[in-house]
Amino acid sequence: MVATPIGNLADITLRALHVMSLVDAIACEDTRHTQGMLRLYGLDKPLLAVHEHNEAEAAQQVCSRLALGQRIAYVSDAGTPAISDPGARLVRAAQTAGYRVMPLPGVSSVTAAVSVSGLSPPASFLFAGFLPSKATERHQVLVQLLKTPHALVLLESPHRIEATARALGETSSPDRLVTVARELTKQFEEIDTMPVPSLAPWLSAHPQRLRGEFVLVLHAPNAMATQDNGHTLLAALLEELPIKSAVRLATQWSGGNRNELYAAALELKAGSNKDSLG
Repeated sequence: MVATPIGNLADITLRALHVMSLVDAIACEDTRHTQGMLRLYGLDKPLLAVHEHNEAEAAQQVCSRLALGQRIAYVSDAGTPAISDPGARLVRAAQTAGYRVMPLPGVSSVTAAVSVSGLSPPASFLFAGFLPSKATERHQVLVQLLKTPHALVLLESPHRIEATARALGETSSPDRLVTVARELTKQFEEIDTMPVPSLAPWLSAHPQRLRGEFVLVLHAPNAMATQDNGHTLLAALLEELPIKSAVRLATQWSGGNRNELYAAALELKAGSNKDSLG
């Protein structure tokens, strides 16, 4: 099971290149995509299509090759296989048949996003992957997920990110932080942390923000309210709101002292203006 880059081709590991150069064939989610990637690395190998629509049947074909003594690598289109990608059935089939399955660790959008989210320690999180596409089901799933005391990691596509942002705003407590990671490792990568109610306005602020793939890290409940008596929340709110509105909401959601937060807001704004002037 070979992890491959999610955007930046330089993120491939030396071990992945070495193994892919030695195997007899490479099973992959999309043969055209993988063939193009291999060419860029100077590799040329027979490819076997193993995707969500044929995974059970294709897994048996892979096992037949393993029975002949062949060595097979599997890659998904991007990142670590079998994490919101095909591959799990292939792993189970190979293990059931008595073959060893070896992980070659590497790029994962999940761990990449968590590493820059600033989760409060201990940084325990629940990976929930993609939410249901239907609004009612999405709402029901979110209600259940939000009962966990841990942070949540969600994946989302560009054509559903706005609906997910609205659903989070409707179901999540407004005192939760969310880190949005868009187009990780790619040219237009964007990472920002904000209160959940600010996510929808953040997305609509620039048209290009609705493009690309997303990882959302929903911080643990009340993580924002317990940090610095609302100062962390205040800094996030000031990115989107005037001082008075930001102070009012930070006071309401964190229980912090209004006068202290107002003074802090003035300092933050003054520092921001100074930085913008150089």
